[in-house]
Amino acid sequence: MSKKKINIAVIGATGYTGLDLVLLLSKHPRTNILHLSATKNIGKNITFFDKRIKKKLPKISSVKRIDWSNIDLAFLSLPNGEAQKLIKEIFYKYPNVKFIDLSADFRITDSNKYKFTYKKKHLATKLIKYSTYALSELVEKDISKYRIIANPGCYPTSIQIPLIPLIKKKLININNLTIDSKSGYSGAGKNLEKKFTHKNLYDSTFAYSTKFHRHIAEIDQELKKYTKKNIKFTFNPHILPTFRGILSSLYIQLKKGSSSKKIRNELIKYYKNHKFIKILRLNSELGSGNVLNTNICEISICDTRIKNKIVIFSAIDNLVKGASGQAVQNMNLIYKFPESMGLK
Repeated sequence: MSKKKINIAVIGATGYTGLDLVLLLSKHPRTNILHLSATKNIGKNITFFDKRIKKKLPKISSVKRIDWSNIDLAFLSLPNGEAQKLIKEIFYKYPNVKFIDLSADFRITDSNKYKFTYKKKHLATKLIKYSTYALSELVEKDISKYRIIANPGCYPTSIQIPLIPLIKKKLININNLTIDSKSGYSGAGKNLEKKFTHKNLYDSTFAYSTKFHRHIAEIDQELKKYTKKNIKFTFNPHILPTFRGILSSLYIQLKKGSSSKKIRNELIKYYKNHKFIKILRLNSELGSGNVLNTNICEISICDTRIKNKIVIFSAIDNLVKGASGQAVQNMNLIYKFPESMGLK
């Protein structure tokens, strides 16, 4: 493993996810942050937005000021639709640059489904073949061979980590799954008040987008890789009056011969070499409190009063394991660094 540092640009550095990303990268021993870009507040120090960042870093600048010939890896924390435009502009001019995209622009491999889900045409369809979807613990490819890494969504991360190993082993009934997820309001970004206008926004719980939440297409696509057919599930997201954290509840019908103990043992076995996945004792109570500001996913398998019906709870920090932390974890995979480097 080379000791050379990776030259980094962070584009969209002043959003909630961008700031967590800069914080993590500023402490990573193998990164050299050359550019922090945003569309506003040009010339300001990053510490103006986040006092947690102690390292002296470049001031906020326009993306137009980036010298791409010096960049190895760009993190893009931009609104959906914007990353594809920038990557399309840079991709062929600077073939040594890799991209980790924290938006949804390269998560959906079918451009028609992307258009249906995000209500906009994909403008870089020819680049999709150079991208790969990378939920860090579940990647089965050498992601260093790809130039565009699609970082998963926060809800799908919390859902796929417990679900996919069980689907692969055919331990659960994949018809009629119910998935209930609750997220802190930071998941909606700094434009929260434009997206959600319900009464008492910061003091109430709010259910939304039950039928057509945009992460449904991502979950559908990734689960289908293991089943070769669509899984019937309902996904019910909620916004909580707390800043960060996700708790997903997966209501599952066990197959004959399976049990909550068998489910737990399979997840322990599957993730035994992954430091960020913590499987609790059976029937443990679980909230998001333990995982806040960490890259950890905690999972609890609980019996219900109905025979062969269990609920799996999965807790992550939406801004870390659901976004910036997983992006750094994927960077570690690309460059063959220890997976947990910079994330302890």
